[in-house]
Amino acid sequence: MRSVRLKRRGASLLSRRLVVRRGSGFIPAILVVLLPQHAWAATGLDGAAMGWPYALPFAGLLLSIALGPLLFAKVWHHHYGKIAAAWSLLALASLVVLAGSMATLAALVHAMLAEYLGFIVLLFSLYVVAGGILVTGDIKATPAANAGILALGTAMASVVGTTGAAMILIRPLIRANRPRRYNAHVVIFFIILVANVGGALSPLGDPPLFVGFLHGVDFFWTTRTIWLQTAIVAGLLLAIFVVIDVWRFRSEPLLGAAGAAKPVRIRGLVNLVLIAAIVASLLASAMWKSGIAFDILGTRLELEDIARNAALLAIAALSVWLTPDEHRQANGFTWEPIREVAKLFAGIFIAIIPVIAMLDAGHHGAFAWLLSAVTGPDGAPREVAYFWFTGLMSAFLDNAPTYLLFFELAGGDPQVLMHELSGTLASISMGAVYMGALTYIGNAPNFMVSSIASENGIEMPSFFGYFVRASAVLIPLFLLLTLLPFAPILRWH
Repeated sequence: MRSVRLKRRGASLLSRRLVVRRGSGFIPAILVVLLPQHAWAATGLDGAAMGWPYALPFAGLLLSIALGPLLFAKVWHHHYGKIAAAWSLLALASLVVLAGSMATLAALVHAMLAEYLGFIVLLFSLYVVAGGILVTGDIKATPAANAGILALGTAMASVVGTTGAAMILIRPLIRANRPRRYNAHVVIFFIILVANVGGALSPLGDPPLFVGFLHGVDFFWTTRTIWLQTAIVAGLLLAIFVVIDVWRFRSEPLLGAAGAAKPVRIRGLVNLVLIAAIVASLLASAMWKSGIAFDILGTRLELEDIARNAALLAIAALSVWLTPDEHRQANGFTWEPIREVAKLFAGIFIAIIPVIAMLDAGHHGAFAWLLSAVTGPDGAPREVAYFWFTGLMSAFLDNAPTYLLFFELAGGDPQVLMHELSGTLASISMGAVYMGALTYIGNAPNFMVSSIASENGIEMPSFFGYFVRASAVLIPLFLLLTLLPFAPILRWH
């Protein structure tokens, strides 16, 4: 009976509660509270009437992000905002032809107010506050020191979120490794471990896990269930990093003369308090139900969401006011990374509207094949398929709505998923969190870390270059996860 129920629920998976934002990665798992609970009901778009060509603007934007810095770097760096806007306008124009101007306007308002606004405000506040934390002293860019920073960030990510951990530690790591000739691999592993894998053990770590928490999954369920898988993946990644870093380090010239090392000190400690205030603001907005909302073309803006955004902006302003300017100057802090993320992800949030509408159409949409791919003929879930489809879609769409899509497809009952179908929920959780590391756009911290590194003189690989390097490291580990002989065992059929 359960398999029949799962199959029936799968047939209408996204038509009910695709409630979370797209585009990044991204950010501490608490981010999901930024979104109202009736997301795509506001758009009025018929995804069943759309064919695959409606996804071309989104694909074009992704290709522009991937190839622009590689093929026409100067033009891209001066006009990336205009290029993103052009693809967005093309997506909107196609929707106007299909659904009319009012439905398109409603979809645009929803994407910008219900999803993008909360996303960028939170990202902005974290970027500003973390940018005021200055770690001084001599950190030698040895394999041991680098591995220590990566391990610390991986452990921090499930407590302060992937974005919080990444923004606190990336600048000290860059400063330490700047004198080295070969340093891009250090940032790549930082993105994989600190900005993604490290957030797998609590709802505070990564957005998809907080989605599960809001839908009834116990707070410590992932801690209890996939701690061993996470430890294995993180441990193997650290071991691989040490091997690569030792090999690279041996070819480096002597880095500076020996002498008394300056002790490591942390300045701008008030910003640690402000990061705690950001987390508290998000949790408070999740628990406070004012019952007051404003309707804008079908998009509901809850009073608590407006108050939370105002609080986050106030916290960012406090950080600027309370932090001495020399701390940010010593950090090499500029506004360009957050400006680039804001422009590109605005384009992504708009261009992806038709894609999400087609997914929302379920069996009647262009992605109907997805429903049968993860479910056997008897209606039982295929856990390995759940893992890979959740992960690969998370890498290119966004892990929070992707998690919810497959959570609902698997039945949506948290008690069943935590017990009888624990392997399925583990598949969804691991895929959504781990595979966000496969691309720069899989999680918002990925793009920001890459932008900060490039701005500080580290030659980061292109979009495809990063994808190839990350895949070479991660895909074998993901294959290993499907074969591990201990619970939760992922079943192939």
